[in-house]
Amino acid sequence: MNNLERDPTESNAHTDWRLRLALLGSLLAVVVVVLGAFTRLSDAGLGCPDWPGCYGHLTWPDEAHEIASANAAFPHAPVAPGKAWPEMVHRYFAGSLLLLVGGLTIMAWRRRGHRAFKQTHFLLALILLQAAFGMWTVTLKLWPQVVTAHLLGGMATLAMLWLIVERLRNRGRIIPAHEFRALQKLRPLAFAAVAAVALQIALGGWTSANYAALACADFPTCHSQWWPQADFSQGFNVAQHIGPNYLGGALENGARTAIHLTHRLGALVVSLLVLTLAALAWRAGSRRWAIGLAGVLGLQVCLGIANVMFFLPLPIAVAHNAGAALLLLGLLTFCYRIQTAQAGAGSAGRVIEEPLLAGEL
Repeated sequence: MNNLERDPTESNAHTDWRLRLALLGSLLAVVVVVLGAFTRLSDAGLGCPDWPGCYGHLTWPDEAHEIASANAAFPHAPVAPGKAWPEMVHRYFAGSLLLLVGGLTIMAWRRRGHRAFKQTHFLLALILLQAAFGMWTVTLKLWPQVVTAHLLGGMATLAMLWLIVERLRNRGRIIPAHEFRALQKLRPLAFAAVAAVALQIALGGWTSANYAALACADFPTCHSQWWPQADFSQGFNVAQHIGPNYLGGALENGARTAIHLTHRLGALVVSLLVLTLAALAWRAGSRRWAIGLAGVLGLQVCLGIANVMFFLPLPIAVAHNAGAALLLLGLLTFCYRIQTAQAGAGSAGRVIEEPLLAGEL
């Protein structure tokens, strides 16, 4: 049996409950990722100067006497209610996700010998590490390395939850033999596309954490040049000192320009890979997947350009983060279904052509 397929010895009731929890966890992880982007992009990452509470409160200070007391206790970080509540709402949703994954882990103990047991435990460890990154984001005052790692951890959590969903509902998909052979040839390209998108998400996090999203305020050129002066050594210096407050960024314009240019070049590489994959998937017969992947990519590119042209409006910037998550999930699902598909005869069971994730979540 393929070790990625659902174990036939599991009870349907047990699997159904785990599937429901995993689906709910995936939806909750999307909310956490979007809220994290909203918090970061609205400059609310230090809306609460302490952790896990907010100015010593379980929620955030909103009464006049609470604000006065908080300002006295934290004179270096006066209360800004508009920044405190996004931070705490994000923490509450992240805490809820931790509890849900804890429930999945407890259920996995009933099948300790199977792959999902290791997956759920690794996922629980990842979320606990995410909580630590959340704390360090505050205590290290938005140190870019931690902020970027926190974003990647959130995306990894979402991806793992979705792969657990795929595994639990995998029914041994059968596709025509000729299509199966064609899709198997796409596996290296599909995995390369996933890796490129993951790297591009990391670059996006580094761009956001260093406030370089508007380092180039024109498009397609940058500072009205195709290749402006840029300081790549400083832009990608991961040995930045811990200590200063990185709110607003600490790099010079040349370093921020280098980061922004690299993110644009990464977008070009991702576009070429995904469009090539979509074209070959179309030729292989998976036309819905081809349209879906190309459509999500096109939307993501348009959102990225709109961020520059309209000077980073918050709704578009948050949507750009959500689009990155959707593109990653779409590619991961495509890879998973190629890997677990089985060759058959005729035209039965073209499940590989199911609509993309937007309709499944």
